[in-house]
Amino acid sequence: MDAGLLAWGRRVKQRGRGKIPPLWFFTDAARLPDPLPVIAALPRGLCGVVFRHDAAPNRKALGRQIASLCRVRRLALVVAGDARLAACLHAGLHLRAGRRGVQKLPPLVTSSAHNPAELLRGRRAGAKLLFISPVYVTKSHGGAPVLGAAGWRRLARLAAQTAGQTSSAALGGISGRGMRALGPDCAAAGAMEAFFPAL
Repeated sequence: MDAGLLAWGRRVKQRGRGKIPPLWFFTDAARLPDPLPVIAALPRGLCGVVFRHDAAPNRKALGRQIASLCRVRRLALVVAGDARLAACLHAGLHLRAGRRGVQKLPPLVTSSAHNPAELLRGRRAGAKLLFISPVYVTKSHGGAPVLGAAGWRRLARLAAQTAGQTSSAALGGISGRGMRALGPDCAAAGAMEAFFPAL
């Protein structure tokens, strides 16, 4: 795991910026079909998992394994885009671009946000954490335009002005080296490669 990112996460946790973990591992079925070994190595009480694996044929069974492991290791868990599976796993829900799609939400809701409209939609949907992305160049979305540190800070400031209880997180090409440039508005960071460099 990226030592600089881990140190950043510990500092954020010590500052006591809420109960939401400062570090989040995003699963990806194409690049890491079996995320269980990575999840088993995540630092206890410091991390959360965003379970994607949308097209995986064994998604529900894998979700159960991940949920069990997260409970044992005291890791937060949110399921991307599937409120029914989130309820089945007693997990939180990760909204895509703030799209709610259901009436009843679990206590923990996160959302992706790539622009001001998605950011505001995520806030209105009840997200406690907005993953503003992509901050830097990332293998997950090769060639996609990036916000850069300045663009991320602009969206985070907008979230802070309008969001109330919503915090801003960074996603996309995240490493310990780039966190300082995001400033104090960054309450959390999501990544893949930083947790498993072989990806």
